[in-house]
Amino acid sequence: MNNEEIKNEIRKFALQNAAEHDGQTRDKTILAKILGSIPELRKKVKEISPVIDEVVSEINQIPLEQQQKEIAEKYPELLQVEEKKPEQNVLPPLKNTEGKNIVTRFPPAPNGYPHIGHAKAAIISEEYAKMYEGKIILRFEDTNPGTERLEYYAAIKVGMDWLGIKFNDEQHVSDDIPLLYQKAEQLINSNDAYVCTCKQDDISKDRREMRSCKCTTLNLEENQKRWKNMFNEKGYKEGQALLRFRGDMKSGNTTMRDPALFRINEKHHARLEQKYKVWPTYDFSGIILDSLNDVTHAMRSKEFELRKELHNTILQKLGMRIPEFLFFGRLELVGMPVSKSALKPLIENGKIPWYDDPRLPTLEGLRRRGIRPEAVRKFILSLGLTKNDTNSPFDALESFNRKIIDHDSIRLNLIKNPKKLSITNLPTNSIELSNHPTVDLGKRIVEIGENILLSEEDMNDISVNDEIRLMSLGNVKITETGSKFTGEYIDDELKGNVKKIQWISEDNAHEIKIIIPKQLFIDEKFNEESLQTLKVFTESHYLKLKDNDEIQFIRFGYCRKESSHQAIFTHK
Repeated sequence: MNNEEIKNEIRKFALQNAAEHDGQTRDKTILAKILGSIPELRKKVKEISPVIDEVVSEINQIPLEQQQKEIAEKYPELLQVEEKKPEQNVLPPLKNTEGKNIVTRFPPAPNGYPHIGHAKAAIISEEYAKMYEGKIILRFEDTNPGTERLEYYAAIKVGMDWLGIKFNDEQHVSDDIPLLYQKAEQLINSNDAYVCTCKQDDISKDRREMRSCKCTTLNLEENQKRWKNMFNEKGYKEGQALLRFRGDMKSGNTTMRDPALFRINEKHHARLEQKYKVWPTYDFSGIILDSLNDVTHAMRSKEFELRKELHNTILQKLGMRIPEFLFFGRLELVGMPVSKSALKPLIENGKIPWYDDPRLPTLEGLRRRGIRPEAVRKFILSLGLTKNDTNSPFDALESFNRKIIDHDSIRLNLIKNPKKLSITNLPTNSIELSNHPTVDLGKRIVEIGENILLSEEDMNDISVNDEIRLMSLGNVKITETGSKFTGEYIDDELKGNVKKIQWISEDNAHEIKIIIPKQLFIDEKFNEESLQTLKVFTESHYLKLKDNDEIQFIRFGYCRKESSHQAIFTHK
């Protein structure tokens, strides 16, 4: 590659980068790009650095519109959308798949709003089902009356739809209670389960001290009688009796020390009201239905790994098929708790209004903030299948989202704390602006009135006789400062060391409020400044956009339009 070809590549990279960053690029950025693209130049850094400096300086003096024009004429390939290549699978292959129709499942409990942790479990299960052309089941683990609400069922389904997950079947454990009773009775009749009427404190103490209680000595007839009495309206009440699995009270694995399989819960059930009084635990219902519904590979968070021995033992006692179990670590975002115990008090105490607050890692919160479901999926899959818990900075998710929304985000000017500038000698009363520097999102006509608005921070150090360049409009010489600025249009000539400033015509200005979410907890302490509001002016073209459209306000960041007068800050 000769010197002219190298310079041409440098210019191409510089034009592309500048057009993507409001007309400005940096020498270090271009050096990194050119060395990454042409590895043989790594030995010639000293030779190409001055060339990069020269090209970058030249490109930064060219108006954005001229940069875009040169790209279209000389490097049209930069404007072409590349055909998406199939993404390489980052999940390890499943074990024991030969001759099997792969079935996975996502089993949420409808006791809260879905969050990033639920997304991880659902996405991994679906990805494996797709990898092996299998099926995935949505199964609501709704066996804990009093904690479940119909709104939670709906929120989970809405969240899964938003993530784009397509389930082959939808089930409710509460629909299979009679079947689970049959399996419980099978264990009772084989002397592998017994009804315990000890107090909970005594049960806990016995388990800690590896000591069996007196209930284990009951004969089959007495256990059957007690089991029936758990269902009797005049029999045991809530908290008075448990059906326990006869495990091993001497086991070093605490989950094997005679765990509860069924308990009495007389609270109102969201779907079935008071139809049942005796309810299974997750330890029992999940594995039974996994086996009966032909689930081949069950993905679970790693806290269930200790329970694998128990689950396998129960299924063996019942003579049922045992699925393959895969375990993965929990996923959280730094300073954004996912647990109900952390979020519920925030709502009850008025710290946050609801679960769709953009500071939260709930799926509703992420959606409202402007995070795309594709970004969530890419982020989760980038972590792979690991048993290590992940507490990731929001920036990691943000980087995936930025790549997705950038091509769809119209660019608009934004003014904070506006100052007026009256300009004389303007050669035109309207200009045409591109909606995006590199992607064809159309153009808009901006009418220019008597006054334009500039951000106060841009004008703080401007004095009389200073020249400024109004982006896409031209050069203006300041003739008066103070409470009001006046200036005279000079020309559109490119000049070095002239400050570039964005602007909005006063007649074209529209006031909006931007909600800015920040980290909810810092060092485990609630951040009282985690939600800020900023009043700004933007172009009236904002009103022509649809709600939920993503916008990049120049030199501010990406925002999601929520309404005609409000936007949510997504990220830089």
